[in-house]
Amino acid sequence: MSLSKIKDNNGHDYVIKDIESFYQHIQEYHSSGTSIHEENGHYFTVDDAFRLKVETLHKNQS
Repeated sequence: MSLSKIKDNNGHDYVIKDIESFYQHIQEYHSSGTSIHEENGHYFTVDDAFRLKVETLHKNQS
């Protein structure tokens, strides 16, 4: 299993330890529009491009 990494709003790498849980959270709470997701002190602007990036990471781990 490889690590899933994304950049936060400040350009810092964030390692997603549980891509399944992260993906499900984004789908459930940030499914449309633009919003901010905070995780362990990292902030992410969730929009269509971010959702696609997370979906791709999730599919690559499956």
